[in-house]
This record gives sequence, structure tokens and C-alpha cells, in this order.
Amino acid sequence: MNKDIFGKALLDYQNGNYSEDIVTWTNISDKDVLPLPYLFRSYSEMPQLEQRALSLCKGKILDVGCGAGSHALWLQNNGFKVKAIDSSKGAVEVAKKRGVLEVELRSLLEETGSFDTVLLLMNGTGIFQTLSQVSKHLIHLKSLLRPNGQILIDSSDISYMYFSEDELETEIDVERLNALNHGNYYGELDYYLSYEGEEETPMTWLYLDFETLSMACQAVGLECKKLRDGTHYDYLAQLLL
Repeated sequence: MNKDIFGKALLDYQNGNYSEDIVTWTNISDKDVLPLPYLFRSYSEMPQLEQRALSLCKGKILDVGCGAGSHALWLQNNGFKVKAIDSSKGAVEVAKKRGVLEVELRSLLEETGSFDTVLLLMNGTGIFQTLSQVSKHLIHLKSLLRPNGQILIDSSDISYMYFSEDELETEIDVERLNALNHGNYYGELDYYLSYEGEEETPMTWLYLDFETLSMACQAVGLECKKLRDGTHYDYLAQLLL
């Protein structure tokens, strides 16, 4: 994020200056509120998919896109060695202030460590940005795994956002979906964020359906297992060597 509005919002909340929430929207959806307290949630406040992912973590863990550090803190407090990374300077500062012991300002593609578990939650496929970059990111993720390592990642099939409930009862034509998104893969969205009247530079964010993720994994030598479906078209997947 160029302006790091997300980081500014997290810092405001951490420093006791909470006055309003983040507002988000996409090229196919209206504005929605992202409550700042949710980004500082405890384990009991996390969705079941996140709780399930945390329960499966093992060994040395990399928390990608750690945000305020809620996942890393829970793992750290339960005896795991965790490295947290985020591309938001403000988020990294907040995670440090909250007690995350090892947290660095860096993107996933800049990471070179070796891990037993790589964790990508809150639509972890989003950082892939576009369908054309999925393979590059998966190959890099694969290079970070120790023998018997795993990647735990969640995402959503957002085809429901393009159709009515009645239309969703019929078979969805992917080509039609992509046409509705100006010829791009239907899960590639322009993502917007604002806070206190200031807008972040728009970014591309990827919601990847499980079948597409599975095929991409197979192409780079990763096994892809769906561990659990969420409550709203989302899922948790485990990627293995």
C-alpha cells in the first residue's frame, strides 16, 4: 500500500485514538465497513476457519500479512516460534507493540526463510493479485517449506456476487463470469480502502475458487486439500509438497 492508510488506522486504534472504521469497496461491490476492533480480535472472536487453521499449525511458522498480529500472538502464546511479515509499516509497528517477538516489514516474495507452516489468512490468496501471478507465488511458497511442511490458506469463490440467488441454483458459466469482469478472471477485483476521508491507492486483490487453486497447485507440484468450507462461500485449504 503506497500511503499505508491501513497501517495508520491500526496505529490509531492501538494508541487509543479510535474514532472511526476503515471503509472498503471493490469494482463490483458497494462500500462496506471494516471495524478496527475486528482486526485486534482474540481467538474466541475469530471465525471457525481461522481457528481451524491455527489448530493445525506446527513447527516454525511464517504468518504472511500479519496485520495487527492477532494470529501470530495466539500462536506465540501457545508455544510456537512465529515470524510475522507484512508490507504495511504501520501494521508491523502495531504487531511489535502488541508483543509479537519476530516481525518484519517485507512482502511474501522477499521472504527467504525456511518454515514448517506458512499461514495466509483473511483471504490469503489476495496477495497473489491476479490469476497470472498465482504460479509465481506458489513456487515461492513451495521454496519456503521444510520437508513435510504445509501452507494453510483461505479464500472465497465470489461467483455469488455476480448473480441472484435463483441464478446461483443453476450451473455457473465461468466464461460468462469473466466477461462480466471485463474479460479478467472473475475473482480479480480492484480493491479500494479509505480512512478518515483519505483514500488508499487502489490495488488488485484476488479471490480464488478452490478448483482453480487446486489446478494451479498441481501445475507447480503441490498437493491441494480442502480442509473445511466456511459459512459464506469461503474455504480453508492445505497445500503440501
